[in-house]
Amino acid sequence: MAGTSLIGRLRASLAKGRDLLTGDIFRTGGSWDAAALDELESRLLLADVGVDATEWLIERLKRSRTDERSASAQLVDLVTELLETVEQPIDVRADAKPFVVLVVGVNGTGKTTTIGKLAARWSAAGHSLLLAAGDTYRAAAIEQLSAWGDRTGSIVAAQSSGADPAAVVFDALSTAARRGTDIVIADTAGRLHTADNLMDELKKIKRVIGRFDAAAPHETLLVIDASQGQNALAQAAEFDRALGVTGLVITKLDGTAKGGILLAIARQQRIPVRFVAVGESADDLLSFEARAFAQALVGAEPA
Repeated sequence: MAGTSLIGRLRASLAKGRDLLTGDIFRTGGSWDAAALDELESRLLLADVGVDATEWLIERLKRSRTDERSASAQLVDLVTELLETVEQPIDVRADAKPFVVLVVGVNGTGKTTTIGKLAARWSAAGHSLLLAAGDTYRAAAIEQLSAWGDRTGSIVAAQSSGADPAAVVFDALSTAARRGTDIVIADTAGRLHTADNLMDELKKIKRVIGRFDAAAPHETLLVIDASQGQNALAQAAEFDRALGVTGLVITKLDGTAKGGILLAIARQQRIPVRFVAVGESADDLLSFEARAFAQALVGAEPA
């Protein structure tokens, strides 16, 4: 069960989605009558929840009209039930050394910043890390990753701008093996999920990692921007089809995002959500907890 401080931080970040989703919807006295259900259905769609998850929620609420709990409690429980299907923390396996994390996503989602936050989290937990600067097309990405390496005490493996990303990652893995490093996190260049040639390069990186260790990458993390709504759902589908995504990081929940996209992902993609980002600081990367997220999104107080 999440602590109040976690729910408070999520509530602050999800204010836009909560105002849109529930707002004054419970003004009818707290019951899910036909008018309230119609209003909720419209708001769910506007909040990026998507048709599939919206229909699921509305049908379940229709069946619970005799439920004596408050309308908000019913909605929190159903949203929690849906999100629990993707609530699964990342398992940094001790038997995999180095434990290899491949981080992918389109430009602008916050991949490199997410890698820095992960490095801060795992370094604080006592792990040694090596960050592989696989985004060789953007000099700023290498500089940004190097800054996070300095900040977190992590080794950064980088080559010149324009180098072969797969070669950079392979050399990083070799260095990590020699040093006995616990975790390698590999950055990659932003990829449009509709660009086949760019997705093919990611597949090449994954194959090279597999030649180093047949079980690697042990985690393929897709970073998606919550403010992109249904386009984020399309990205999850395409990257999963191409690479076999094992976990998601949902970023920019502190901006214009409405938060409902997580419900759409849970209903349609079923990819585990590992973390949500509610700000730019290292400690703003939160482990995903279904009930805490549901309570913050609906506006209910912690039980």
